[in-house]
Amino acid sequence: MNHDEVDALVPRWKDAGLSPSLIAALELSKRAARLHLMFDQVIKAELAELGLTYAEFDVLAALSRAPAYRMKPSELSKALFLTSGGISNVLQRLAAAGYVEREANAGDARSRWVQLTEEGRRMAEAALVASGRAHEEVAGGIPDEVVREAADALREVLSRVGRRRYR
Repeated sequence: MNHDEVDALVPRWKDAGLSPSLIAALELSKRAARLHLMFDQVIKAELAELGLTYAEFDVLAALSRAPAYRMKPSELSKALFLTSGGISNVLQRLAAAGYVEREANAGDARSRWVQLTEEGRRMAEAALVASGRAHEEVAGGIPDEVVREAADALREVLSRVGRRRYR
């Protein structure tokens, strides 16, 4: 088994009298945080080369998967775990860049659709390619079966944690 920086902390946690289950939970959270940081740094660097923030990429990617490349702002907010104010700011920047446009919702005068423009579709595709490249860079050299096992194990953890609310 390979060892990492987190392994160096375990003896200190044991000496402090922490229980094995707490130590395992600490190891999980530290490793997940480190892995997230690694992916996050590489992805954000790739997106910055395209002039995008991660939030802008997230919106473009969500719209690129949506039927007719459009969604309501409330749907985007819910799907991306962003506040309505946060999504509004991102949409304003994307509209100013010419990547999205807002159009009236014929079925509900109180809401509007957000739709990718042609340029927005091109940028979404470029950003998805950049994100894929970033993921491959971080995961490169790790055997596919190890990545699959880790992804499956994290799915199991997340399915048990669920969508609980924490402070």
